[in-house]
Amino acid sequence: MNRRSLSAVVALSGAAAVLLAGCSGSGGGGSSEGGGGEAADRACVILPDAVSSPRWENFDRKYLQEGLEEAGFDVDIQNAQGDTNKYSTIADQQLTQGCGVMLLADFQGAAEAVAAKATAEGIPVIAYDRPFEGADYYVSFDNVEVGRLEGQAVLDGLEAAGKDPASAVVVYMGGDPSDGNAAMFKEGAVEVMEGAGITAAAEPPGIWDQAKSQTNFEQALTSLGGQVDGVWAANDTNAAGVIKVLQNNNLTGVAVSGQDANVAGLQNILLGWQTATVYKPVKEEADAAVEVAVALLNGETPEADQELEDGTPYIAVTPQLVGPEEVITVIEAGDADAAEVCTGDVAAKCAEYGIQ
Repeated sequence: MNRRSLSAVVALSGAAAVLLAGCSGSGGGGSSEGGGGEAADRACVILPDAVSSPRWENFDRKYLQEGLEEAGFDVDIQNAQGDTNKYSTIADQQLTQGCGVMLLADFQGAAEAVAAKATAEGIPVIAYDRPFEGADYYVSFDNVEVGRLEGQAVLDGLEAAGKDPASAVVVYMGGDPSDGNAAMFKEGAVEVMEGAGITAAAEPPGIWDQAKSQTNFEQALTSLGGQVDGVWAANDTNAAGVIKVLQNNNLTGVAVSGQDANVAGLQNILLGWQTATVYKPVKEEADAAVEVAVALLNGETPEADQELEDGTPYIAVTPQLVGPEEVITVIEAGDADAAEVCTGDVAAKCAEYGIQ
């Protein structure tokens, strides 16, 4: 995490948490379906879906729930399940019950209208993981750096295969453009890849969907006569769709990037189908969001050493590049289970890299 930018918040949040615990009508118990405490002590969270990445339900929900409750909030965390109408309905229900602060992970722009309603009621809004207009603070990973690491993964894979970046056939498989992070991922990846001489051979429409990514890449591969040396895949879900096509066509040694360090991504890395993933320790992001929420509720001003183009203060958490040798670090951090990763053909690779 970028600890320098959060140094003041860390100092404030400890004392603020004590104050909240002392004044909360429910003692900070809470539940994922909403609490019965005072509205000022209630944190309202909306997650976007369960399809773009398994992280939302497997990690973000858990870490936000634990962190916010420990800070003294009643907690209402709900998932819009990829439906903008449901996103709006959830928000209206939460606002009717009362919120002291809102943490919103945007889905296709739905968070903007919610933020406007919250602001009109004097409720501070934190854009969680994905940026959108109208938020008071943005807490996420350093998303341009995520892209740079993805670009580096492509270069590393090309180097391992003995391919010259300037002449390599590389396909760009970006994320959904409605996700504000997608442009930042691409910015960083392009900076690194094109700085090394790569030119996109094909660039299908961006999406966060494995099946659609698979179809898009298959069409791109056909247009390239079945020739490909590398694929910038914006996350592990997209990469999995790409890898299925590579496997179906017996294409090996192709450089493939990703992010999220999900189970399938880690398995593909260990088996050699994916060069690397960008690991984003979700607990650090959730902890940062909790710190900002506590500070805002207590009238404090969290510090941030970055800001978005619209001036929104941006608290960035540092991502990590994970290749085969670093997979164990994700498991040791508790963000992947060795029993899930080390199945079938992957078991031998786990043993090779000391994963138990």
